[in-house]
Parts: sequence; structure tokens; C-alpha cells
Amino acid sequence: MKRTHLPLNALRVFEAAARHLSFTRAADELAVTPAAVGQQIRALEETLGVVLFRRLTRNLELTPEAEQALPALQQGFLAFEETVRLMQAGQSSRVLSLAAPRALVAKWLAPRLADYGRLYPGLRFSIVAHDAGEVDFTQANLDLAIHYGDEPQAEGIHGRTLGAERRITVAAPGAGADAPCIAHPLDPETPCVASAFTFADAGLAIDAAAAGLGRTRVPALLAAADLAAGRVVMLDAGEPATGTWWLTAPTPQWRQAKVRALVAFLADDVQPGAA
Repeated sequence: MKRTHLPLNALRVFEAAARHLSFTRAADELAVTPAAVGQQIRALEETLGVVLFRRLTRNLELTPEAEQALPALQQGFLAFEETVRLMQAGQSSRVLSLAAPRALVAKWLAPRLADYGRLYPGLRFSIVAHDAGEVDFTQANLDLAIHYGDEPQAEGIHGRTLGAERRITVAAPGAGADAPCIAHPLDPETPCVASAFTFADAGLAIDAAAAGLGRTRVPALLAAADLAAGRVVMLDAGEPATGTWWLTAPTPQWRQAKVRALVAFLADDVQPGAA
């Protein structure tokens, strides 16, 4: 029998009736009437073309076919229960799965998740590095994703922005506007004739600038902590960025209290002018 044609509800009724050897006790367990149990059993017997119970005067007795099949059916239901448990564990309020660019994780997200974790002890985070645009939620079991760019356009995906972003040029204290240029993927239009250095992400570019290798233009949010610590300084007032940071998730995830709470925490933690 094809999986799509399996009479799962009738099999559940049969398993309860076989375990109790009583339609009445099975009905009590399933919160239905004994007549409803009897109807389900008769329908199942007709579907399978097999007699499952011998109706005796005072009780029921399994036929050899039913007795042989019952252990496998019970193992199947146990497997269903374990599957449901695993799915619920993956969406547990104690676990948050996020995807975000490496630079954002290192420069902004990780410290805030640490603060959030201190507010909610026992909370666990699963972080996936994702640097290439929007996340394909159909291929990933994620609660939330963060990307830099435009508002998500995929059907069923909704987002909340962290606010308008600026691009600023930063370098080590004492460096000038003539310092070598450090390029990275988030700033493909770096205003340099030729880049002296190219790094894989904006976070590494900021670290390189702090080390004295030159200057780099980055989203202000990524540089905020290094600016506050004095590791780098701003060489210009910046300019509006064409993109911004988006917290995104499919509609069902937005219904989860844990997602809404984390989004509110992260959005409220953005300092004015940092993004």
C-alpha cells in the first residue's frame, strides 16, 4: 500500500484496541465512543481484507495475522513519536538557529548573543555562516537569518531592518586618507585606483586596518565596536549605503515567541548612528 494511502488513524485505533483487547478501553484512551472504535476497526478490516479480531462473548482476541503485525505497528508508532520529539527539539524555545555573515557574527552579533544568553540561562545558539545574499530557508532548518542588502523578495519570507546603514572609511589611529586601500566583498565600489590588500570579509578588513595595513570602507554597524574601543578611527563622515541589515525568516518562524523576542532584542540594541 502506498504511503499516501495508509489509513493511519484507523491503525492508531487498532493499536489501542489490540493493546487493551477492548473497544471500550480503547475508546476511553482515544476520547471517542466504543461505536466509533468499532467502525474504524471494521473499515480497516475491509481496507486490508484481513480479519483483525475475533469477537468473543466477553472480550476480544487477536487473529494470528493481527498478532503478527502488532509489534511492527507499535514500533512504527514509537518511531513517529521519536520523529515528532526531534522536530520539536529542533524548534525548542531553548535552541535558536541563525545564519549570518561571518563579519557580522564576529563584529556585532556574537557579543549580543552572549548578552542575550546571560538574560536567559540555558539557551543554546546554533550559528551558520552565510555570506552570499539571502538564505534559502527551504534548504536550511533555521529560525532566523541576517543578510546585508535589499529587503527580502522571496515568497513567504519577511524581514525587519536594523535601520538605515552608512558606509564609513576607517583606519588605525594616526593613518591618513592616503593610506593603502583594503578591499572586501561588501564594498565592491571601493574608491581606490588599486587595492593594496583584499580580504575575504569586512570584519577581516577592519582588523587589517586596525593593524595598520591601510584604510577600508565598511558598513558602520560592523565598525562600531572597534571605533568605541579606539582600535580604528573614522576618516570621513560616511555616506548612505545602498543596502542595510535585514533580520529575515519565513512567516511561521515569526509566529514563534523566541524569534520575536530575539529580533526585538537585536533591533533595540542598535545604537543610533551605528546603522
